[in-house]
Amino acid sequence: MDHSYFRIKRVAAVMSALLLNPGAAFAGKETESLHRQLTEITQQMQRLQQTYEQQINALEQRLEELESKSVKSAKAAVSPALPKVSTATASHSGFQIGLSGLFAAGGSSVDNDALEGLQGGAHDPNQNGFTVQNVELSIAGTVDPYFDAQANIIFQIDTNGETVVELEEAFFTTRNLPWGLQVKGGQYFTEFGRQNPQHPHTWSFVDQPVVLSRFFGGDGLRSQGVRASWLMPTDWYSELYLGIQNPKGETVTSFLNAPGEEIGGHTLIDRDARNFGDLLYTARWLNGLDLSDTLSMNLGVSGLWGPNASGMTTDTQIVGLDLYLKWQPAYTQRGFPFVSWHTEILKRRYEAGDPVDPSRETLKDWGLFTQALWGFKPGWVAGLRWEYASADGDTASDPLRDTRKRLSPNLTWYPTEYSKLRLQYNRDWAQHLPGKTADSLWLQFEFNLGSHAAHVF
Repeated sequence: MDHSYFRIKRVAAVMSALLLNPGAAFAGKETESLHRQLTEITQQMQRLQQTYEQQINALEQRLEELESKSVKSAKAAVSPALPKVSTATASHSGFQIGLSGLFAAGGSSVDNDALEGLQGGAHDPNQNGFTVQNVELSIAGTVDPYFDAQANIIFQIDTNGETVVELEEAFFTTRNLPWGLQVKGGQYFTEFGRQNPQHPHTWSFVDQPVVLSRFFGGDGLRSQGVRASWLMPTDWYSELYLGIQNPKGETVTSFLNAPGEEIGGHTLIDRDARNFGDLLYTARWLNGLDLSDTLSMNLGVSGLWGPNASGMTTDTQIVGLDLYLKWQPAYTQRGFPFVSWHTEILKRRYEAGDPVDPSRETLKDWGLFTQALWGFKPGWVAGLRWEYASADGDTASDPLRDTRKRLSPNLTWYPTEYSKLRLQYNRDWAQHLPGKTADSLWLQFEFNLGSHAAHVF
């Protein structure tokens, strides 16, 4: 409940006491002090009333617009040759459809070949000039009293000008299971850390963190499978996720990735999952706490276990720790001002080569990124991100395992909740680059049409 509600109750109690016993309240030396407090309380109530009136007027206007659009859509959907659609059924389904577009323009001090090695995310701007980072069609709704469903179809244009269409996610989730349980199944982003499950249009920076590109691939870690979650009966928010997914494909880079590619100098083979022991197992424990009336925290730990394609008996383990803090005052305007801090640390243990392979070794990689955002006025957010990634062994010439550092300041303007403009500068330090450094500047634009499915906090 809004903290202002309790403040209003306290104000009402003070005023009631003053009205019932004014003589006692204003007697003696306390008269001036109490009068001053009453004046301050009256001013606070006036400000609260103005704020709430503005919010209510905005909500009423938004409701009228939505009702008008709903009536027009219902009329357009009625065909003389078809029976009229029941508005009650449409309302019950909660059907949502939306389209978001993400575009970037800019350049770097290195050429396109080197830039592709620096920008490892599939949605990163990775060429001098213009990039269609992501166009996403989102469809979601309530199937029936037992299930919700969502699908996300993405469109891109690659560096050769070819259009790419991909089924990013298509999954169901159960509704109203007892004991805080939920089941999710289909094609979905693995719930590892805070950043990986997020879609590109919700990112706080133009590009994907380096360590996530290395461990999870350009498209992020996602595959087909099923997971169960349990909202624990604790005094704070605590949820446990356990899942199992297919380990093969280009979206599970650290596991049964595409044959012929290399990791740490080891060529990947065509290996299939032979039994349940060869599937990808996932776990995550997420906790949320209110540290004060204005400060909240999310703390999570995640793990992955599964086979990799460097041999017939080789496995990979990845563990991660993520922390998110957000400060926001009791009184805000459109969610501003705020300050947030997000950090993730990941470590990978990769068995490379079967026991009979003379080049058999265990590759150990790790990395982190930490980023802070300052929403200093409505619609304006300043951000700063620092990244580091490294690995053991002689990796200086390997773009996927060399020592990398990157510093990225940016500034984002949201004219409305449906669009944004973002300017970001990257300063990269990478061992595999001939000059060891690179400077890049990107301008990003995004639009949103329709109703987009809600994203996890």
